[in-house]
Amino acid sequence: MGYEEWAPPASLRGSVVCLWHRTAVDGEARTLVLPDGCVDLIWEQGRGAFLAGPDTGPMPATMPAGGTMIGVRLRPGAGGPLLGMPLDPLRNLRVDLSDLRPEAARRLPDDLPPAEALHRLVAISGGFAEERPPDSAMLAAVRWLDDPHTQVHDLSGRLDIGDRQLRRRFTAAVGYGPKTMHRVLRFRRFLDLLGEPGGLGEKAVRAGYVDQAHLSRETVALAGLPPAALARTVKARP
Repeated sequence: MGYEEWAPPASLRGSVVCLWHRTAVDGEARTLVLPDGCVDLIWEQGRGAFLAGPDTGPMPATMPAGGTMIGVRLRPGAGGPLLGMPLDPLRNLRVDLSDLRPEAARRLPDDLPPAEALHRLVAISGGFAEERPPDSAMLAAVRWLDDPHTQVHDLSGRLDIGDRQLRRRFTAAVGYGPKTMHRVLRFRRFLDLLGEPGGLGEKAVRAGYVDQAHLSRETVALAGLPPAALARTVKARP
């Protein structure tokens, strides 16, 4: 299996994390998609365009031999506004774009050359961003939640938004509430530390967990694996 990522065009960097390309070179490709707070707009050869996420647990993904996927990964908090719909009904789902934005799906037939699919995905994402820019307050909320020292209950005060309004806007933009986002971002910080020296206990604390037992409970909940097995899985990825 081959996988590549690229930076998005400058015009999309406020809304898009990256562009990516996955291929199944040597037979059927299987992977485990882990929660990251993002929503992906994906084109797959032979299927067409669909939306993935947001996820709250591990999602197995399979691609047939010779298959190709192209994706645009939207920033946490950008997906709901750009797509013009609340994301919580799409949580943990893979939904054909034709069911959500049929006019965009018609521009992404399943038999496009991959390079053209990428070009159209970028153009469509740019059009979405021009129509409905992200909610800057919710993007700021996500950034604050990615700080290991942030307490979720402080968020409404920092944003000067009432608790109920914050939860409503955040859930619509991200797909789940601030507490779940806080857990997902802490989990991603731990994954980022796996390539660095040090034991699991040290990395757990650096990521924001109370201790290694706390880390273990969360990795099983979010990845379906205990920390050591998760580390081996991540290390084996292309």
